[in-house]
Amino acid sequence: MRVLHRTGYYLGGFSIGLILLAFFVKGSGVELPSCDYMPNARVLKTIRNNGYALSQNAEKELQALQLDTTDLNVLFLEGEVDFNKSDTRREPCGFYNIYSQESVETPIIATLENCNEKFTVLSVEKK
Repeated sequence: MRVLHRTGYYLGGFSIGLILLAFFVKGSGVELPSCDYMPNARVLKTIRNNGYALSQNAEKELQALQLDTTDLNVLFLEGEVDFNKSDTRREPCGFYNIYSQESVETPIIATLENCNEKFTVLSVEKK
């Protein structure tokens, strides 16, 4: 068998294997690994993975702004953590200020409290 034929068989099998792997990984519901090495991305990914709870104050503010939790989910997906206004090492619970992009229909700022990897949204205000 010539080298060209062997290379063709190898590349054909390799491509079929990649397609099958992508099919099984996509269907498993597992979040694919990503390059979340920067502090902003790590905080937002932790919030998305662990979930969050709303305080009564935050619920009232969301109703007053006519927003719901989908807007918060977009914030935790595309937002920016303001580490200058956040106190991540405060005892007993640190807090974070996260603001949305300007391109969002209603830009908001959320203040979250982090106690033992349990996030609570303390307040939500319009930017």
